[in-house]
Amino acid sequence: MKRTRAAWGVLILALGPAVALAQGYPTRPVKMIIPFAPGGASDFVGRIMQPKMSELLGQQLVIENRGGAAGNIGMEAAAKADPDGYTLYLGNIGTVAINPAVFRSLAVKPTRDFIAVTQVVDVPGVLVANTSFPPNTVKEFITYAKANPGKLNYASPGSGSQNRLEMELLRRAAGLDMLHIPYKGGAGPAVTALIAGETQLMFTTAPSALGFIRGGRLKVLAVTSAKRIAQLPDVPTMVESGFPRSVSGSWQGIFVPKDSPREVVERLFTVTQQVMKVPEVLERLATGGVEVVLSASPKAFADFVASESDRWGKVALEVGATVD
Repeated sequence: MKRTRAAWGVLILALGPAVALAQGYPTRPVKMIIPFAPGGASDFVGRIMQPKMSELLGQQLVIENRGGAAGNIGMEAAAKADPDGYTLYLGNIGTVAINPAVFRSLAVKPTRDFIAVTQVVDVPGVLVANTSFPPNTVKEFITYAKANPGKLNYASPGSGSQNRLEMELLRRAAGLDMLHIPYKGGAGPAVTALIAGETQLMFTTAPSALGFIRGGRLKVLAVTSAKRIAQLPDVPTMVESGFPRSVSGSWQGIFVPKDSPREVVERLFTVTQQVMKVPEVLERLATGGVEVVLSASPKAFADFVASESDRWGKVALEVGATVD
């Protein structure tokens, strides 16, 4: 009996810090790093999550935009943060699954340096053009580009971005000769340049472009989702336009630095799942063309990230996407 009591005493002492952490976390504001400048899809999603997440955590969630280097600056800062649950990372398909394949000197390996908590959304993409661009459909664009080799510029948020890879797949499939113009700081600057006429077209996320499409400042040729989206019901998909390989979405999810306590990961998983089921959050995201997609568990999200990294790594190799 004495040995049993002693064993329980040791176990309680061992679990004490973890139990206290789970019950007390967080005790101060929590920072969420978004690796892009304001104006893009990640910023759109993060700021919709922010108020309700602050409420459910019981502490303020502070958004920190750390743009640059196709999201690598913010990702590296998040990976090097203390693993105490007070720095979250809103990663996406580009930074987590694509960048490791195109930045050979990348200091961060997401599948090694982060713990995946949960996916939160999937963001459909759109192929948009400057309003002065003559073509109005993908078919017309292909014909026009072939008649004007080397004369069209397409924009992207960076040389190794998903948007660049999407256009490279299309360009190679259709045999097009176009010039790539990369911009820094996320989709915002690239979209702004497209509106100004510095470039003719680009792939980008729906939230980055919907306001400009509705306002008549951009024209949309197609969506990259498997099916048409409710916000643009009359716009065909890339599949309908004859390019089945151009189906893609820009998923986003919550990550924390490796070695973060399991209790913190579980707490963040629970809170984030609750946030993404709030009707107001769902409605605001849907208005921007964003679909809420949640993981069944942190492990399920980690497995998904691994499979996406493999998929896009192969695409980057196929199109020869390198930036250093």
